[in-house]
Amino acid sequence: MSPDHPPVSRRDSATDKSEAEEHLKYIHDVMARSGSFTAVPGWGMVAAGTMALITAYFASAQQEPGWFLKTWIIGGTAAACIGLVTLLRKTRSSGVSLRSGPGRKYILSLVPPLVAALVLTVALWVEGSTAIVPEVWLLIYGAGTVTGGAHSVRAIPALGMCHMALGTMAVLASEPWNNLLLATGFGGLHILFGVIIARKHGG
Repeated sequence: MSPDHPPVSRRDSATDKSEAEEHLKYIHDVMARSGSFTAVPGWGMVAAGTMALITAYFASAQQEPGWFLKTWIIGGTAAACIGLVTLLRKTRSSGVSLRSGPGRKYILSLVPPLVAALVLTVALWVEGSTAIVPEVWLLIYGAGTVTGGAHSVRAIPALGMCHMALGTMAVLASEPWNNLLLATGFGGLHILFGVIIARKHGG
C-alpha cells in the first residue's frame, strides 16, 4: 500500500464507530425532546367523559348547592382516576416516558393549573362562595389543557380552548346553567375529542 495512504487500524475503526453511535444517540435524544406527547389515552377520555355525564345526571337531582358540588367532586375524582390509570397504561404500552421529553413537558404544563383549581375550590368552599366553582373548574382546566397541549397532539389545545369558552359562558350565564355546561365540557367534549384521539393516535 502507498505510504500516502496508511492502513486504518482496528482502534481507529472502533473509535469512528463509537463516535457515530454517540451522534445517533444525540440526534435521537434531540428528536425525542422536541417531539409531541402522543400517549394521551383517547378511550380513557371517553370513559372519563361518560363518568362526567353520569355525574351530571345525579347532580341535576340535588336541590342544595352543597350536595350539587359534592356530587361533582366525587364524580370528578372518579373521572380523574380513570384518566390517570389509562394514561399510565398507554405510556407503558407505547414506551413513552413521563419523566423526560414531551411527556415531562406535558405533565409540568398541565398539573400546576389543576393544583391551582383544587386550592381555589377549597378556599371557595371555606368562604361559602361555591356558586362560582364551575366557572373556575372550566376556565382553569381549559387553560391547563391548552398549555399542556402545546407539547401534545393538536386536539388537546383545541379541547382546552373549548373548555375556556364554556367557562366564559358559565361566567355570563345564570347558575342553573352550570350543570349543563359542566356536562358539556367534562362529559361531551371529552367523549368527542377522546374518539378523535383514539382514531388518530391509537387507544
